[in-house]
Amino acid sequence: MNSTAAKKSVGEACIVCEEIKLAGIHLYTAFICEECEKDIIHTDTNSPKYKYYLKQLKKVNNPEIYS
Repeated sequence: MNSTAAKKSVGEACIVCEEIKLAGIHLYTAFICEECEKDIIHTDTNSPKYKYYLKQLKKVNNPEIYS
């Protein structure tokens, strides 16, 4: 089994909630689960939860592009 297939059967750690989830999106080098993605989208910018999401999203690394 290759590493991609292994990740899909086991899941990946969400960068926001830090739980292992099966479904979500990839943002550069990070994985965000569907539940956190929905929460981020529907959270008001004045909410304390929004500041938490921003803090967690700062962990995302922008990979270098080598040509």
